[in-house]
Amino acid sequence: MADPTPLRLLAEDPEDLAVISAALQDAIAKVGEVVFEARARRLTVAFNRFRWEAGQRQRVRAALQLGGVLKVQARRIRRDRRDGVLELLAIGFEPGEAPGGVVTLSFAGGGDLRAQVECIDAVLADVSPPWPTPREPAHEA
Repeated sequence: MADPTPLRLLAEDPEDLAVISAALQDAIAKVGEVVFEARARRLTVAFNRFRWEAGQRQRVRAALQLGGVLKVQARRIRRDRRDGVLELLAIGFEPGEAPGGVVTLSFAGGGDLRAQVECIDAVLADVSPPWPTPREPAHEA
């Protein structure tokens, strides 16, 4: 049986962010679950994350939070459709004026969120028990 211990990850550099990206690959969110709090400089996204580490077909509710966010831009994401589904492909980082840069969340279908950050300050945390899912995400070869 897979370990039900909730995943808790912190990223402070591009290598750490790559680990969070791998853990969130194929995670699903609704557009309405993307929240940018400009005053708090915080971007939070609630996902249903596939538990790749579990070795069985499970999903878990998880939250990604980026701190030190100065600006967020969306491309090819219909913000007027709050129930629209986003499937995360990867998270990347483009360095800017050190230690800042741009964190990009890339979604299936070509949409993305770009968060200009003062520095990499990301937290990923599972926030529910896992549940079984009938399908494992599949990718074209």
